Amino acid sequence: EYFYREMRRRTGLLMRGDGPEGGQWNFDTENRKALPKGLRPPPRARFEPDEITTEVLSLVATRFANHFGDLTPFGWAVTRNDALMALDHFITHCLPSFGTYQDAMKTGEDFLYHSLISPYLNLGLLTPREVCATAEAAYQSGQAPINAAEGFIRQILGWREFVRGIYWAEMPEYGTSNHLNATRDLPALYWTGDTPMRCMAECISTTRRHAYAHHIQRLMVTGNFALLAGVVPAQIEEWYLAVYADAFEWVELPNVHGMVMHADGGRLGSKPYAASGAYIDRMSDYCQGCAFDPKIKLGPKACPFNYLYWNFLIENAAVLRSNPRLSLPYGTLAKMPAEQRADITRSAAVFLAGLG
Repeated sequence: EYFYREMRRRTGLLMRGDGPEGGQWNFDTENRKALPKGLRPPPRARFEPDEITTEVLSLVATRFANHFGDLTPFGWAVTRNDALMALDHFITHCLPSFGTYQDAMKTGEDFLYHSLISPYLNLGLLTPREVCATAEAAYQSGQAPINAAEGFIRQILGWREFVRGIYWAEMPEYGTSNHLNATRDLPALYWTGDTPMRCMAECISTTRRHAYAHHIQRLMVTGNFALLAGVVPAQIEEWYLAVYADAFEWVELPNVHGMVMHADGGRLGSKPYAASGAYIDRMSDYCQGCAFDPKIKLGPKACPFNYLYWNFLIENAAVLRSNPRLSLPYGTLAKMPAEQRADITRSAAVFLAGLG
């Protein structure tokens, strides 16, 4: 947050004199709504493969037919002009609602209001400064509200630049830590999508189709599961690097190592982003029709995220209990009867042993 504020001052983006536009630095509390029923995000600009791209798709189909991911439909921009068109489409049709629904997830809506420009930024087809300036201009012209423009600019000017700084300042030692001593191999379901957990199946399916999933799908579903299951950080980092079109090590590794897996002990983020099934239920429709129920805490119908969450806190209490941002859940855990805690650890052990 303080880095972000300094970057706002340094660049002048969304500044009014010495203070922030809109009277506050951060409008994140306005950007956490689930998608209302009946609201349909606009169709997205996608691009037909050009001749070179078609040749590459054919080569990949021939040499790597059994690898993860679908080759068709391919709709990513591969030129500067098309990337600019994609940016313009986002600013015009999606930015106004981006902020409000940026944390939402919905079955069959792979893109929602997200920008889909991270591959173009990371490949160099767009520059971060021009993207932020375009979003700021949309706010200044009344095309987008402040919570949307600020939330979008913060993702780039604040978070993306902060992650880049962590990587260049602290690698290669940064990537070798394993603060929570996670030892589980990456479950095969990350490659197959074969799981009765509908949220995981949906996010992995989206990833397979588009080499894309938005940040909440990555952080709070596939990432959250890896954290709670105790997956070896290097293995889940390798998966993220392999499956996403925007994944370059400088941006992927700190995000997964620090934010997703808390493997850096809090260097990048001050607490693990661990959550139970209640969060996924609140922010998505994935739990509807799932084999598990997020409202059930234990037993065969319970959402695995529920007992995995509490088991994660139990297993890592020696390391995490003193974290002030986790005082509330650890306070709840302290009040749990010993029998309930034993049921949690037993349920988690049975489930994790069955992952393969």
